[in-house]
Amino acid sequence: MEAIRRTRISDLLKSTAYGTTVNVRGWVRTRRSSKQVAFVALNDGSTINNVQVVMDVDKFDEELIKLLTTGACLSVNGTLVESIGGGQSVEIQAAEIEVLGECDNTYPLQKKGQTMEYMRTVAHLRARTNTFGAVFRIRHNMAYAIHKFFHDKGFYYFHTPIITASDCEGAGQMFQVTTMNLYDLKKDDEGNIKYDNDFFGKQASLTVSGQLEGELAATALGAIYTFGPTFRAENSNTPRHLAEFWMIEPEVAFNDIIDNMDLAEEFIKYCVQWALDHCMEDLEFLNKMIDKELIERLRSIVDTKFVRLSYTEGIKILEDAVAGGHKFEFPVYWGVDLASEHERYLVEHHFKSPVILTDYPKEIKAFYMKQNEDGKTVRAMDVLFPKIGEIIGGSEREADYNKLLTRIEELGIPMKDMWWYLDTRRYGSCPHSGFGLGFERLLLFVTGMSNIRDVIPFPRTPNNADF
Repeated sequence: MEAIRRTRISDLLKSTAYGTTVNVRGWVRTRRSSKQVAFVALNDGSTINNVQVVMDVDKFDEELIKLLTTGACLSVNGTLVESIGGGQSVEIQAAEIEVLGECDNTYPLQKKGQTMEYMRTVAHLRARTNTFGAVFRIRHNMAYAIHKFFHDKGFYYFHTPIITASDCEGAGQMFQVTTMNLYDLKKDDEGNIKYDNDFFGKQASLTVSGQLEGELAATALGAIYTFGPTFRAENSNTPRHLAEFWMIEPEVAFNDIIDNMDLAEEFIKYCVQWALDHCMEDLEFLNKMIDKELIERLRSIVDTKFVRLSYTEGIKILEDAVAGGHKFEFPVYWGVDLASEHERYLVEHHFKSPVILTDYPKEIKAFYMKQNEDGKTVRAMDVLFPKIGEIIGGSEREADYNKLLTRIEELGIPMKDMWWYLDTRRYGSCPHSGFGLGFERLLLFVTGMSNIRDVIPFPRTPNNADF
């Protein structure tokens, strides 16, 4: 086969260089044939759209045509011509075809209309489908938009450790990292495991958040963000939870809670607008096949000023809803940690817009949040979105050394894990704020997918670490 420089299908479909010889390579989506002509839909992952390869059957070996099955990988040389059929502007009149990789009838993606549950069992191949190709192209675009947003605002991308000895959230749901023989653990006289001979000489785990280290960086570089994998050993089999997921965590010196809310709203609107500007073909496909209101909902987010109200006001609205006959699965009272159904009621039913809820009870929030003067609440903020519930969680951080130390002691957090964190309050403390955005929750919203396991290539969940 003659060596011709390959053209990506996304570029080819925009071309008007009719009559030129081109080469495309990709995987067969479909083939249909008559006695005279065969049509192959070829896709290389660069776009949701296929290019149609038209073959004059008499010019090709019958055995070759039999190999052009769904999933087979081809290299095609041919002439770019204007398409007379609907749906595409150009097609390729094939001159030479080479089968780079055959694909027999055991290929798991033969049939159309497979369930999402089935697709998770073949996650090593599902990116070849239209739906998952669209999702993962959008995932790339969202990652790029995040870096661009923060870079353009003068933030520094800061790498926080994945292996850590501190539990940022204090929840204790961490994956342990060890080189010890788990069948022969040495223990002290009180039955505690001895880590003297372990790799780090102490108990170590996969991080649940880069926030604490991010705060250290913000008090030196001014404005930073992290963007990396985080881990929660939480036995949650829900459409909103993963054991391994990605987090974006900006931290900004001298920002108060108002600045923090402004940054969160600007940031998430930027990301949604980026998707609308750069991913429209994929969004149109998902809007048609997955969620008929997707594009309308994305546009409404960009155009809407987020409602801001206190947790106490939010509870009053929910209690009034219950009094008016609305049924929630979980109870509503001041002091409760809001469930997703409560958050979505405020967003989807009451305000019909995103909501930023502030001033939560200190008992249900993390130790590092700045306490309000009432002694009961902290300067926390959660951004609540339609269909998702909480998408961002953050706060102004407690800058006072004594108040932070008292809270750490109240919660019984071991000081051996916290001395370095407290040093930021001991040496030149400053007001600062930040938040965390779960990348996959953003992707759930932007793609319209209903399960978080379907917006990450290889989901890690209880009893599942395949691929």
